[in-house]
Amino acid sequence: MKIAEEYSKNIDLEKNTEYAVKGVTKICKKIGPRKPGSPEELRAQQWMEKDMKNYCDETRIEEFTLHRQGFMGFIPFTVCCGVASVFVNWFASPIAAFILCVLAFVPLIFEFLMYKQFDDFLFPKQTSHNMIATRKPKGEVEKRIIMIGHSDSQFEWKLNYLLGGLQAKLFCEIPAVVGLVIQTIFALVCLIVGKGSAANTLEKPHWFFILFFVVSLVFIPFEISFIFFQSWTKSVPGASDNLSGCYTGMATIKALAEAGVEFEHTEVTMICSGSEEAGLRGAKAYVKAHLDELKELPTAVIALDTFRDLEDMAVYDRDLSGTVQHDWGVKNLVKNAAANCGLDLPFASIYIGGCDAAAFTQKGIKATGFAAMNPDPPRYYHTRLDTPENMRPECITVGIEVMCEALCMYDKEGLPQKTK
Repeated sequence: MKIAEEYSKNIDLEKNTEYAVKGVTKICKKIGPRKPGSPEELRAQQWMEKDMKNYCDETRIEEFTLHRQGFMGFIPFTVCCGVASVFVNWFASPIAAFILCVLAFVPLIFEFLMYKQFDDFLFPKQTSHNMIATRKPKGEVEKRIIMIGHSDSQFEWKLNYLLGGLQAKLFCEIPAVVGLVIQTIFALVCLIVGKGSAANTLEKPHWFFILFFVVSLVFIPFEISFIFFQSWTKSVPGASDNLSGCYTGMATIKALAEAGVEFEHTEVTMICSGSEEAGLRGAKAYVKAHLDELKELPTAVIALDTFRDLEDMAVYDRDLSGTVQHDWGVKNLVKNAAANCGLDLPFASIYIGGCDAAAFTQKGIKATGFAAMNPDPPRYYHTRLDTPENMRPECITVGIEVMCEALCMYDKEGLPQKTK
């Protein structure tokens, strides 16, 4: 029997799925796209806060500052450096070409892969917000569990829309990066064995260097296409990514409250974060502002991010482009909760990108991610197709069920422990 049923047999999954779908639809239709740090993002959070006031003891909205274009704004710079390196290497200096390649990789690695706020100061500042709703236990707070989903939506990835997510990856993203790697190797080889530009290497151009030059030229169109990868002005509806995650967490709290479930010593918090699509900025701001509080009590964090593709539902083991490993106990809490609901969820990794859980794990707070999205990615991902009509309510139902079980398991047993 599910542990949640020991607390109450009145958890109404169908009713709360309907609540979630209606909430997502209302925001998409009446507010629309919510770019990071926008008035629309805040307005959506205010609507969410109004809902949560009915089921939580405390709600608030906290503001923070960000530079939203810092996360992807390096792309034109990186492309220009990569393309220029080919011609600089051939006609001028391999040293200068290699420097250009290094400069191209630095923001790509630090901003896009590692989510560092590396070049943010170069871009305009905005104000973003986090909505925080907390349900207190009956007695003294001895531990807490936090669910977090992001309320903003991404600027449209135009090539995903035009080509499809997998095709954009295969015919644009991967070739662009491969081209930059080849150009870097080309410059390095010329630097090591040559006496000047590639055209003058070893006194005259060798077929090997001519071949490298031609191959580098072949990849230039792929790199240039990367400039047009993302719209810089138009954001998307963001129904599944990630209003579905916000409302899965909100509906979980609502379902438990309406079923009369009150935890004895476990505090439950729902965060609807801002500016996740700008590099987890909302989650990072929350952790920075509340780190001492988070470490005062045993805390578990579950990031809820996109509930749409049920067949791809998974618990995240690694995050932030594979650089962060989530807590064993929290990820097994979700996996065990899913097992009690009849699901055998795999552990998965985010090898390119990240979710809000990474911001907590990086600071030593136990966390994991829980999502249901095709990792290819699908064509709706970060495009105008991410609408309420494209949602799959049955996936949200499963998300609510698993989270109700996870919260009740955490209250009763805490986190699972490794056995020797």
